[in-house]
Order: sequence, then structure tokens, then C-alpha cells
Amino acid sequence: MPTTLGQAFGPGSIQVKAQANDWRAALQLAGELLVNSGCVLPEYTQQMIQAVEELGPYIVIAPGIALAHARPSELVLKTGLSLVTLAEPIEFGNAANDPVSLVFALSAVDHDSHIDVLKLFADLMSDEKTVNSLLTSDSTEAIRFVLG
Repeated sequence: MPTTLGQAFGPGSIQVKAQANDWRAALQLAGELLVNSGCVLPEYTQQMIQAVEELGPYIVIAPGIALAHARPSELVLKTGLSLVTLAEPIEFGNAANDPVSLVFALSAVDHDSHIDVLKLFADLMSDEKTVNSLLTSDSTEAIRFVLG
């Protein structure tokens, strides 16, 4: 179990000030980072997009924050997180929490192993100062420092 949220982010799992035209492009970027960090196979990204197409923008979990994911499957190699900070916020269709600037993606190997990561995530994201630090960070190193 990771003791800090930062430990859930593998090498190559963070992109800062990315450009995305819409929510699908943002999820594509976040999914590519999960692939790059060895957490998932490329098809997992399409499953994350499909989940939003079928279930709506439920992944926008707080103002400006999305947490994309798909069901555990053989496409998941290990539990992990990725983060894309967007240069320009985008609409996901969630009236309460749009527009989104921080797009996280989660991969989970089963229905239980990621619970500890989600607890760390919830703790960190409930701190307004931390969220503001993530929004204003202009480098991967700065993001990693905030995440611990």
C-alpha cells in the first residue's frame, strides 16, 4: 500500500498544462499516461471513455476535478494513477463541477486493491490549498512535490 498519494503515480504518469479540445481528448491523454507508466494496456483508455459515454459525467467528482476509470479487467496490469493538468479547462457536462482542469485516471487490478489509493486521493483532494497548488504547478516535479 502506498503511504503517500505520490507513490501511486509511476514514471511518466503526469503531464502538465496539456491541450485537450474536449473531455474525450483529455481522457485519451490521461489513459496514455497510464499506458506509459505500465499500469494498463492501450484498450483501457477506450473503456474509460465508454464508461462516460454510457453513464454520463459522473467522473467529475468535485469542482474542476475528474477521476476517470474503468472496471478492473485483464487490461489492467497494476493499480496506479495518472494526472493531466489542462492548460484550458474543459466541459464534461457536469453542471455542478464543470469546467475541469485536473484529469486523474485510475487503474485497479480488482475491486479492493485501490481502496487505499482512493482514501489518500480523497484526503488530498479535499484540501483546497493542495488542489490550488496542483492547478498552479508548472512542472511534473512541482506536482510530485504536492502529491508527496
